[in-house]
Amino acid sequence: MYSYPTSSETAAEERERLILEHLPQVRLIARRIHEKLPESVSLDDLISTGVVGLITAINNFDASHNVKLKTYAEYKIRGAILDSLRELDWAPRQKRKKAKLIEAAIAAAEQRLQRLPTEDEIAAELGVPLEEYREWLVEIRGVNLGNLEYAGNSEQPRDVLQFVSDSEENWPSRVFERAELEKLLAQAIERMPYVERTVLGLYYHEELTLREIARVMDLHESRVSQLKSQAILRLRTYMEKRWPNQRGS
Repeated sequence: MYSYPTSSETAAEERERLILEHLPQVRLIARRIHEKLPESVSLDDLISTGVVGLITAINNFDASHNVKLKTYAEYKIRGAILDSLRELDWAPRQKRKKAKLIEAAIAAAEQRLQRLPTEDEIAAELGVPLEEYREWLVEIRGVNLGNLEYAGNSEQPRDVLQFVSDSEENWPSRVFERAELEKLLAQAIERMPYVERTVLGLYYHEELTLREIARVMDLHESRVSQLKSQAILRLRTYMEKRWPNQRGS
């Protein structure tokens, strides 16, 4: 457990100090998750749930594991928010179905063409016009929540292992597994179209918002959202074939 001062009053003050110190982290994580969700989902509710995760992290933190509190807290904050969203079943079944159809279309087109399919080819595989396919990509932008996190720098990673499992208890514990999964993910990203790879890098590694990415790339925000959704579905399709622990959402 976290080593608090011996005095109970001082310990309580230290605990409160840590909570206040990490509240901006809660707000940041909640805002980034909220950006992917329908407007009906309350940001304040996500922040409140995230605070619960933060408190859990502070209560259970063990510095002897050589992990920074900020990193551990991020896992707990994000996990608490995602758990609350799963309980709400906020993603309509129809949207989940569309996401699965797109994944299947990407896999089928890739197998048939023996290369990465273009947007037009994915749309053709689905049997819908290109514009309708792009509308699907915007509709499903929140369905991928929590299933794929691109590993950023080692100080504040958005953990790629969330792509493998739904809860912290199910994450692979061995360093070897982590290294192999990150290597596999890097290979998948490397083979992606440049524009999609750029969007993922700016969003997950540089932590820009979709609006900021749109300005950087001189694209409409909705187009950036489409590219991000398509990139994630490409990665899911690639990973599902090659990572045996992958589970469907």
